[in-house]
Order: sequence, then structure tokens, then C-alpha cells
Amino acid sequence: MSRKGDDRSASSRGKKRAKKGTGGHSRRGLRGKGPTPKAEDRTYHAAYKRKLAREAEARKRAQAEAHRNRTSIKISPGHELIVGRNAVYEAVDAGIDIARVFLAGNPTDERIAKVLRTATALGAPVFEVTKLDLQNASGETAHQGVGIEVPEYNYCGVLDLLERAQKVGVNPLIIALDQVTDPHNLGAVLRSGGAFGATGVLITERRSASVTAAVWKVSAGAVARVPVARETNLVQSLKALRRAGCFIVGLDGRGDVALPDLELATEPLVIVTGAEGKGLSRLVRATCDQIVSIPMTSTVESLNAAVATGITLYEVAQKRAVN
Repeated sequence: MSRKGDDRSASSRGKKRAKKGTGGHSRRGLRGKGPTPKAEDRTYHAAYKRKLAREAEARKRAQAEAHRNRTSIKISPGHELIVGRNAVYEAVDAGIDIARVFLAGNPTDERIAKVLRTATALGAPVFEVTKLDLQNASGETAHQGVGIEVPEYNYCGVLDLLERAQKVGVNPLIIALDQVTDPHNLGAVLRSGGAFGATGVLITERRSASVTAAVWKVSAGAVARVPVARETNLVQSLKALRRAGCFIVGLDGRGDVALPDLELATEPLVIVTGAEGKGLSRLVRATCDQIVSIPMTSTVESLNAAVATGITLYEVAQKRAVN
């Protein structure tokens, strides 16, 4: 029975009536969230970490430039400053051209005495500077009181590395770096290459660390003994080396051959190391004849590029010594 004044039908009286203003309750849920943020702006994305790394590197370069502006040492365009006793001595011993020598303190080390004798014979001037001058000019605190100004590094071609191996009568042992951008890794690889008889190192013009003063120092002067070839395209360079008779071996934790079981060690060999974390790029991996893994006793995400290369060079050197 309906109440007086209730003109609703019997079927509609049992339904829940809409509240006033309900049309706006869901309006917020209908709104879009706006444009999707760029990958480098999302804190959880790998691109964000790369952006932070680029910004940190830019700050480091700006700081180094500011330091260079506060020193009496002005390096000429097309030249660079090498510091540290070992790096300087090895460079001079290899016959590198010397533009100037910078000395902070008395030369008590025989290696520095040889540097001074060589500079005198070449007619290169020697300047007395402060330790702070050397630190600001090089960006290095461990400059050990000596530096030399030299022309920028002169790269060779990849086939020049094969000619070098042929001249000394050894099987080629070339290290190729795939997008290894850390100069400390390049320096450490060169140092290991010098210790275990590498023919040379192959890098690319882009996405790769180049030979700088930092590389000279980390390599302890091995840059003077182990030549560096720089090419535009790594894949094409690897194919050229294969046509010349080399086997291409890539390093990866998911390799199908364990390093101790590598049978190609005594053959003309190219060892390809990828960047830490990224590993080998797809096209480079497809170019390799074998993918080799380094057995480890504990679970590690990945080895440092220089460490992995050093371990592999040692193993190859041991196998070659037996044969």
C-alpha cells in the first residue's frame, strides 16, 4: 500500500534512489594520469641510472676543467698530460715524443732521472711546478710529483695488430672490448695484456673508453707496450679478423664452454669482453665462434670487465705455455 503523495510505481519503490550529486563521485577515476614519464625520469628504470651516471661524469669533467683553470700548467691543444712515475717512465722508455716535463720536488728515483736525461737529449724543457699544480692539471692526487706533456695517442688499425704478431712470430692474441666505457677498465685490460703477452687491444670510436692520461696511469705504462687499434664498427672488424684466420671467443656467464675447457687457446685468438652488467651486444655475440664462461665458486651477477679479461688471458697464457 502506497503512502499518500507517493506517485512512484510499485516496481520502482523498492529500488535504491540515487544520492544527490553522485555524477561527480567517479569523475576523478575517469581522468587520465597524464603523459607517461620518460624512461630516464622513472627511478626504477635502467635509463634513470644511466642518466645519473652521465650527470656524474659531466660534473666530474666540469670539476676537472675548473681545476685545470687554476694551475700554471697549460697543456697545448692536441696534447695530454701523463703523470705518475711508472706511467711516465714506461712512456719515455717506449720512445714517446716529449713536449715538456713537469717536476714537483727533487728527482730521487732512478726512473725519473732517466726521464730527465731523455728529455734533455731531446731538447724538451723541464719545468719546476708545485704538487698542487700537477694535481689540478691532471685531476690526480697520486701524481708522484712528475708529469710529461705528450701528443695525443696515435691509434693503429686492427690489421696492424696482426702484422705486429707476425713480425714477432707469435700467434695473435687480441682483446676486443664491446662498449666498455670506463677508462679504468681499459687501463687494467692493457696492464693484463702486457703481463700475458697480448698482441693488442681493439676498441671502437663510439661507446668506448679511449686512451687518456687516466688510462696511461692505470695501465702502469702498458699503453706504451700494448698497441690499441680503434675502428668504427666492431662486428665488421671481428669478421675481418676471422677472415685473416683468427677465432673469435666471447666472454659471458652463460657461455656454452667453460674457460678451462677452451680448446682454441693455442690458435690465433680474439677475446671479446662486454661491458659490466650489459655483457656482449647481440650482433657481437652472434659473430663469436664460441661463448666462454668463467667458472665461479659463488654466485656473482657478473665479473668486472677487466677482471674477466685478466683471468681469461692468464688461462690462455698457461695453455700456450704447455704447448
